[in-house]
Amino acid sequence: MDILTKYFPDLSPIQLQQFAQLEELYTFWNAQINVISRKDTENFYTHHVLHSLGIAKVCAFKPGSSILDIGTGGGFPGIPLAILFPETSFVLVDSIGKKIKVVTEVATALGLTNVSAHHARAEEIKGDFDFIVSRAVTQMPIFLTWVKGKVKKKSEHDLVNGILYLKGGDLTEEMKPVKHLHKEFLLSDTFEESFFETKKVIYVKLR
Repeated sequence: MDILTKYFPDLSPIQLQQFAQLEELYTFWNAQINVISRKDTENFYTHHVLHSLGIAKVCAFKPGSSILDIGTGGGFPGIPLAILFPETSFVLVDSIGKKIKVVTEVATALGLTNVSAHHARAEEIKGDFDFIVSRAVTQMPIFLTWVKGKVKKKSEHDLVNGILYLKGGDLTEEMKPVKHLHKEFLLSDTFEESFFETKKVIYVKLR
């Protein structure tokens, strides 16, 4: 937990309590349904929670905005972001039903009223969103086909509506076919832990 308050010192008592509950909740559910790599559990807050919150260092979601998390798995990055932005609505989607069960149970246990979870493929989700977030579910050119037509025309944030995508490594070749304006934000510029040395948020403008 100290690592969260190091980078997010203004968390409310409720947010601190919710973040503190996460490890116990995911330990319980991970024993039944594997949503987090076993070798990662001891680095839970760095590798999963803080990594998810890297998106918040690129764009602070405004109250009333709506975010779609595709391929959320057990709820990353959506659950940590929903705790951080309680007045923003989050739709978390995964094609694997048992993972969505974990998302639903965790959101309920935390009292997150701004989260809805759906067992569906990305293409099946209807609606317009300010941003679409994800954590390395596929290559960006494929991801773009999944999210076509799902972004609001009107932008309310400093960044124009689009994709905020957590990924690591050299993405030069992967991003070559992408015609949309895009930019890499290095998480090592924000977080000093070695885990973030190659981690990035890829922003793709869709409006």
